[in-house]
Amino acid sequence: MFYRLMFYFQDGLQGLGLWKFVNVFRYQTFRMAFAMVTGFFLLMVFAPVVVRMLRRLKVGGAADFRNETVDRLYASRAGTPTMGGVLILAAVVLSTAIWADLANFYVLLGILTVVWLGVLGGVDDYLKLVKKNRDGLRMWEKLVFQIGLAVILAYFLHRTGESSIVLPENGKGIALNLPFYKFPIHLGFLAFALVSVLVVAGTSNAVNLTDGMDGLAIGSTVPPALVFLVLSYVTGRVDYSSYLYLPYVPGVGELAIFCGALLGASLGFLWYNCSPAQVFMGDTGSLALGGAIGYVALATRQEVLLLIAGGMFVLEAASVILQVGYFKATGGKRIFRMSPLHYHFQLGGWTETQTVVRFWLLGIMFAALALATLKLR
Repeated sequence: MFYRLMFYFQDGLQGLGLWKFVNVFRYQTFRMAFAMVTGFFLLMVFAPVVVRMLRRLKVGGAADFRNETVDRLYASRAGTPTMGGVLILAAVVLSTAIWADLANFYVLLGILTVVWLGVLGGVDDYLKLVKKNRDGLRMWEKLVFQIGLAVILAYFLHRTGESSIVLPENGKGIALNLPFYKFPIHLGFLAFALVSVLVVAGTSNAVNLTDGMDGLAIGSTVPPALVFLVLSYVTGRVDYSSYLYLPYVPGVGELAIFCGALLGASLGFLWYNCSPAQVFMGDTGSLALGGAIGYVALATRQEVLLLIAGGMFVLEAASVILQVGYFKATGGKRIFRMSPLHYHFQLGGWTETQTVVRFWLLGIMFAALALATLKLR
């Protein structure tokens, strides 16, 4: 908003001698930093009001982990307000609207992603918490909307990127970029749509699976969000992207502001979600956060790097897939004490705080490794 208003009133500002003071709003790095600060403080300001409202509405309840030991461990948190993800959505959308260029194609798709998946998660939370439907939306119902969003994103990203994205070695178009390898693999629309479905659905559901301990999911979101903030900025600049053998995606630098808003909102929510949590984000927040990171990976053409930057989420999702597959194949045997993976370690003797902090540390290491690969091509 400020970005467009600045140019709209440019003549008047120059006449008043104020242009040199507002000219700073042109710079993505400035707006990126202030989007982060704005997202943080918006959430801090509105969280107490929203938490009290959720308590009055009794939007919470005893979680059923289908494990007697874990149910007992978390029995004291029955009634803690859920659906706090609405705070994250509001902070991300508002701070993005204030600091980003709303005429930018990539920013609009980012806002669409968080709103779409936030509404999907909100419906799921509403059915579970208000209507007391134990399972909420069925998995296939969630997948229908996740796949629908992914196909829409794939269509617009592919149509725009085919003519505008400049690949390393002077090629153009949509391609799969691999870490440690500087030659991209071109993708047709169907292949790109499949990749988009895997990334959007996979990332949003992986963050959702990680959301089980105070601060775990929201804290684990920060490192990959920071990685893709850097990647958005670098990929949107022809000089930096050329130097690092990354695709140059014109206009995608504005997603650095979107990622800054995402970071600020996540840190603000962590203030209220750290142990003991005053509010849980629910599916409203976890599906939207995961989908947003997946979308930025698609827009910056770094889907494979997401597997490294979001390695913590990959481990959590993989533990569920392995556990379910092995259980069915062996007629009831298990690999882990319980899945997702964080419960396996808690049932093995780690405290909740130890588990959360150690998973955060692993997430930071995965993010550092992802950034290190940018120079290894």
